[in-house]
Amino acid sequence: MADHGGGGGRGCCPPMDLFRSEPMHLVQIIIPIESAHSTASYLGDIGLIQFKDLNAEKSPFQRTYAGQIKRSGEMARKLRFFKEQMSKAGLTPSAKTGAQGDINLDDLEVTLGDLEAELTEINANGEKLQRGYNELLEYKLVLQKAGEFFKAAHSSAVAQHSESELDQAPEESLETPLLTDQESKTEQGKQVKLGFLAGLVAKEKTMAFERILFRATRGNVFLRQAAVEEAVTDPSSGEKVSKNVFLVFFSGERAKSKVLKICEAFGANRYPFADDPSKQEQLITEVSGRISELKTTIDLGLVHRGNLLQRIGEQYEGWNVLVRREKSIYHTLNMLSIDVTRKCLVAEGWSPIYATEQIQDALERATIDSNSQVGAIFQVLPTKELPPTFFQTNKFTDSFQTIVDAYGVAKYQEANPGVYTIVTFPFLFAVMFGDWGHGICLLLATLFLIFKEKKYSTQKLGDIMEMTFGGRYVILLMSLFSIYTGLIYNEFFSVPFELFSPSAYVCRDDACSEATTIGLIKGRDTYPFGVDPAWHGSRSELPFLNSLKMKMSILLGVAQMNLGIILSFFNALYFRNPVNIWFQFIPQMIFLNGLFGYLSLLIIVKWCTGSKADLYHVMIYMFLSPTDELGENQLFANQKTVQLVLLLLSLIAVPWMLLPKPFILKAQHKRTHEGQSYIPIEGEDDSLQVEANHDSHAHEEEFEFSEIFVHQLIHTIEFVLGAVSNTASYLRLWALSLAHSELSTVFYEKVLLLAWGYNNVIILIVGIIVFVFATVGVLLVMETLSAFLHALRLHWVEFQNKFYEGDGYLFHPFSFALLGDDDE
Repeated sequence: MADHGGGGGRGCCPPMDLFRSEPMHLVQIIIPIESAHSTASYLGDIGLIQFKDLNAEKSPFQRTYAGQIKRSGEMARKLRFFKEQMSKAGLTPSAKTGAQGDINLDDLEVTLGDLEAELTEINANGEKLQRGYNELLEYKLVLQKAGEFFKAAHSSAVAQHSESELDQAPEESLETPLLTDQESKTEQGKQVKLGFLAGLVAKEKTMAFERILFRATRGNVFLRQAAVEEAVTDPSSGEKVSKNVFLVFFSGERAKSKVLKICEAFGANRYPFADDPSKQEQLITEVSGRISELKTTIDLGLVHRGNLLQRIGEQYEGWNVLVRREKSIYHTLNMLSIDVTRKCLVAEGWSPIYATEQIQDALERATIDSNSQVGAIFQVLPTKELPPTFFQTNKFTDSFQTIVDAYGVAKYQEANPGVYTIVTFPFLFAVMFGDWGHGICLLLATLFLIFKEKKYSTQKLGDIMEMTFGGRYVILLMSLFSIYTGLIYNEFFSVPFELFSPSAYVCRDDACSEATTIGLIKGRDTYPFGVDPAWHGSRSELPFLNSLKMKMSILLGVAQMNLGIILSFFNALYFRNPVNIWFQFIPQMIFLNGLFGYLSLLIIVKWCTGSKADLYHVMIYMFLSPTDELGENQLFANQKTVQLVLLLLSLIAVPWMLLPKPFILKAQHKRTHEGQSYIPIEGEDDSLQVEANHDSHAHEEEFEFSEIFVHQLIHTIEFVLGAVSNTASYLRLWALSLAHSELSTVFYEKVLLLAWGYNNVIILIVGIIVFVFATVGVLLVMETLSAFLHALRLHWVEFQNKFYEGDGYLFHPFSFALLGDDDE
């Protein structure tokens, strides 16, 4: 299986060939242990071999190079830490990468450890200083706000004392002037010493804070609060919070303990405060000085941290690439089996045949670089295992191949529908989206994406934008084909133009109207390209275009389905399967073309002859009354005989597809496996015995005739019913084309022309805005997506199910170029 299609000797640069996947072979490489690392490195550079995991039964921790992978993973973690820190600091790593050959992995490990320790210490010190700075800012606010409370209370008490003629209290009562606000007077002989606490509490908690204080102390506290104008940074959380400064007066140690617990429960930050105004001023001065010093220290720390991150950023890309390369190398080496002598590694993998010379050159270079006395051994292994599928694509063809792969990856070397999808997909889209004005809008948007290709390809885009950018060349062809079909339909935002010549129809007299074909006669040569503009706006426009687009949809559908069946013939020819040619391809061609191929022929004959035959009647009575005379529905001589022959052939094609193939496969199985069980010769290598036994067991599998017959029955029923349903499915081309045209007409006539008819500038501007948004939102976005999905369905279901198995698996080579930032 692996040798189908040849392909040897094509050199190192194979030509682009999308029709068949690249010929592959299974190779075995025996690598000396001392050159294993450099060999994997060189093979990763060329990226043309997919290694098989020969240690699948082992867990990741039981493999040979688990320690090296753990070491690389730890370095990758440190690099991610550096990237997070740079992102927080608003820095981006330098795009240029240094020479990786100059970096030693052991030195890099030490460097990364030192840098992480230094950066962690800087961050810890910075957080500690920032917390102290935030606490001092809060302390300063408390000193200022609480000082204002005391000053206001002191001045109020002095004013009351000066106005009073009686000596109501001794001199010492001025030390606690806030008692005057309580209207609770004590006897002059009794002195009450009040304690107080100052601090800040979050503004949204102030009401609950005050209520709990009142209830816990039974009203034996005095609370004063003042709002802080600007939000302050909380020292604990580091977030901006709106806070209030509070001052609580209480009496006794019991009340004090209750207040302290309540403050702690509400997360209130408490600060020491002196009731002496002179001490308050001294504290404010000291705190302001410490704030200034801390600010300078924090700024210097940020500068130092920024310089360190800048230095890391300059080397980050080179370090990151090296660490990811090392991790992928050891991950690959873990897939290889180690010899019992532990002196060499055995690798198996798939590679394109054309890459043989490149792989051998890489092995030689690795042997020289590692100073190994023994070179690596390269050999091709015979196998019946199905190779992976590998197509050489470029940025233009890759998006079309992705459309096909989304349905299923092609089986090894089967015909690839991606070749035809490049043309048929945008064309079928354009049949449903035919308007050269809308096509130009799509083209301009796509050209913008293509001109910005270098910029956008290196950026992370949103999901929708990334999908659109990835399919930019698909949309480019979709827009070009839409312009082409729009010129055929003669629609520019639903408006017809006489682009190629004047209309072929002229008025017979002055009474004819633009809204009717009555009075129009053909006075000039036929309009050379597309639909004559005279049809637009006429009474017969809709019946004419419906008939045209419906018949065109059937012709396109039958043509594409025939292409699919023809590709199944080339698959059978390529894989040397004559059974599929004689008992699948031929009856399928007869059945499809005996019915719907004949319908397509009638459509073309009717167009050419101008006949008024009713094709519905012809096709229906071809089944119901095949011997009846056709009468006026006859399009050519001996038509009834031709129909009888085609109907008979179509009926014969059904059992032709169903019955012979299962019996032929059963006979082939008996002929192939008679007398083929055997015993391996004694003394052979153990691995060969295991393989021989495995092959003999595979050959001895029972041939399930009933399963094969049921499968063939399902396939036959599916094709017969699918021939009808698939042909009807292509009528979506007509339906969506009609919907697009009618929507475009509605927006033009009911919005733009209606606004124009009011002769009012404001209404006209509003009408233009509505028309633009409706055109962009509905026709250029929703209709584009709708037509895209319908074209996708026609390719996946109606076209590809005729020949495409799509049960292969992609070629995933070990390549450094394919490593992404998220690969772990």
